[in-house]
Amino acid sequence: MNAITPRDLQGLLRNRGPQAVLLDVREAWEFAICRIEGSRNVPTAQISSVLPELDQHTPTVVICHHGLRSAEVAEIMAQAGFEHVSNLEGGIDKWAREVDPDMPTY
Repeated sequence: MNAITPRDLQGLLRNRGPQAVLLDVREAWEFAICRIEGSRNVPTAQISSVLPELDQHTPTVVICHHGLRSAEVAEIMAQAGFEHVSNLEGGIDKWAREVDPDMPTY
């Protein structure tokens, strides 16, 4: 499992680099408050049921509030054979502080 900073993710998204799946593992109520455009919401408790639907070869960035839940999910994904999975360092909170200061926070 790798880590990606909010600024690096911003650059990846801005430059239309390799298309990555943005997998937000927060609860639905958290996702309703704020999210990175294009993210797919799959709460942590549901991740095992969704893994078979995901392409193990597509770069995936896992997102949560502060980076702890997403690190756990990214590790589960890596152990399941996902080749290019990254954890968003500091989560959506750090994204809001460094990239999108207008984003609502909680």
